[in-house]
Amino acid sequence: MKKTLITGALITGAMLGALVGGSAMAADMPLKAPIMKAPPVPVYNWTGCYFGGGGGYGMWNQENILETDPGHVAITSFTTGGGRGWFGTVGVGCDYQISSSFVIGAFADWDFGDIKGQFEVPGIAFTGNESEKWAWAAGGRIGYLVAPTVLGYFSGGFTQAHFDSIALSSTFLPNPALGLNIGDHTYSGWFIGSGFDYAISFLPSGFFLRSEYRFSSYRADDLSILTSAGVSDGLAINSKKFVQTVRSELIWRFNWFH
Repeated sequence: MKKTLITGALITGAMLGALVGGSAMAADMPLKAPIMKAPPVPVYNWTGCYFGGGGGYGMWNQENILETDPGHVAITSFTTGGGRGWFGTVGVGCDYQISSSFVIGAFADWDFGDIKGQFEVPGIAFTGNESEKWAWAAGGRIGYLVAPTVLGYFSGGFTQAHFDSIALSSTFLPNPALGLNIGDHTYSGWFIGSGFDYAISFLPSGFFLRSEYRFSSYRADDLSILTSAGVSDGLAINSKKFVQTVRSELIWRFNWFH
């Protein structure tokens, strides 16, 4: 009986020692770090509207032909001229993302400035200063997402440009003032363009920078040369305008999200 009790005590002690030792070894083992899941990749949505403003540099050229008035029969071949200058711009628009890579949209903008140049009457030593004061454009665009926050696009649509009146003077007469002028005029035409919109990472969400080149072609119009009394002096100018602009704008997409 005594031998049985001693044997049982030895077995129990061995079991307790094994349990304590196992617990100590488990406590000494290093803990595994929890598995960290990678954050989800943002999915950006370009559907929504925006407004913006900025500025750029404009260059206009023209083809002028001297003609009779009335009748508008050409007297000379055309001569060329042009102007250069800075302008400001404001605009609004809306886009719709039609797939994971393509975006379509509509927009309108208005340019204002004083893009100055020289006007010369073909075949006669008459000249004057001419300036584009404003222009507006409305149209559509289609773009491709180069990256989730970078859109390259092509645009096109309708445009008008307003040029102020021209006081003509002579390059030969001692008193160059002629009392002749060409009235201000608004030209209508079309435009095409291309550019990029890209998110500005260091500004709050929704701010983008837009860079765009645009070419505009305006329909030729007949402009009477007027006397100081406001009547035609019997001559007119057929003038056709072309305008190129490079612009940068700060755009805010007020419903930009991901």
